[in-house]
Amino acid sequence: MSFYTCLEQYRGFDVQDFFARVTDVDVTKSLHREKPGPMDFLVLLSPAAGRHLEAMARKARSLTLQYFGRTIQLFIPLYISNHCTNQCAYCGFNPKNAIFRRKLDMAEIENEARAISRTGMRHILFLTGESPVHTPITYLCDATRLLRQYFASVSVEVYPLAVEDYQALREAGVDGMTLFQETYNPVVYDTVHPKGRKKDFRWRLEAPERAARAGMRVVNLGALLGLSEPRADIFFTGLHARYLEDGFPDTEVAVSLPRFNPAEGHFLPDHTVDDRLFVQFMTALRIFLPRAGITISTRENAVFRDRILSLGPTRYSAGSSVGVGGYSHIRNPGGPQFEITDSRTVSEVAEAISALGYQPVYKDWDRIL
Repeated sequence: MSFYTCLEQYRGFDVQDFFARVTDVDVTKSLHREKPGPMDFLVLLSPAAGRHLEAMARKARSLTLQYFGRTIQLFIPLYISNHCTNQCAYCGFNPKNAIFRRKLDMAEIENEARAISRTGMRHILFLTGESPVHTPITYLCDATRLLRQYFASVSVEVYPLAVEDYQALREAGVDGMTLFQETYNPVVYDTVHPKGRKKDFRWRLEAPERAARAGMRVVNLGALLGLSEPRADIFFTGLHARYLEDGFPDTEVAVSLPRFNPAEGHFLPDHTVDDRLFVQFMTALRIFLPRAGITISTRENAVFRDRILSLGPTRYSAGSSVGVGGYSHIRNPGGPQFEITDSRTVSEVAEAISALGYQPVYKDWDRIL
């Protein structure tokens, strides 16, 4: 049994037909359900539910305060390699793109860590392209042990691993992982991933549960909004998160809502998600998953991130660089994966959070605990 089995149960399910039959009464019932089920969640993602956004926002805010208080945990991404073997149509790391390729050695990673630590940041997420030849598990473990000297929490966003490799990373000091399925639609997934290891839909889909089985403290997942029909992708993201919550009660589950941002290659997605629809997705996720973390990255602009802060998010990235070697200003940094739109420093993001009556949290966990 895996989430793949759960996903298969919805093969042939007509989401659009379901949406066409949703009424305002259905939305009200689902909104006030004590523990919403999957179909309640789908109701809250429907176009009809868009007419109830204020009520959804009030409930999402109440649930977030109940479970997380007025806190926003801060983290920062660190790209240590942009070598990649996948030909993802939408990604700047696609090997067909003429960007400068770079892999940091341990001394360069330490320079990056020192530069980041001076900002006060204590939670770091390090990332690579998907090229095990360039970034084997030994390299990832060495990087982890180095970063643990500077940060209380080290998470990874790398290619999908086997259970034993996630265990090796955990033993080296990693306590969380992020992995985006990109889209839960197998047909679209196959189309936008024409070549490379990433073409294996199921291997990627089951990676978060392999990480949970390996003992990772936090597992964060999401879909890249825009690649496929976004309401369906958010629906399956929520189901995936609840599957992990139910199956691995000792694991903290979080979801991200990355919207498509331009990258090398000039890929144009088939779908767009405007701000209002984004808020509907985020509040529906909070109502369906009251205990899950919700991560909002610097893909979103500063004004929008400030406006939605009270409606469900629990984690913000800050001071982000999406190029390899972007913090210590090394010579010939590697090309970025995508564009960021909130370019504020860590202190500027923290000040904005405080001004809105919330507490920016630089450190909320330590491995020794």
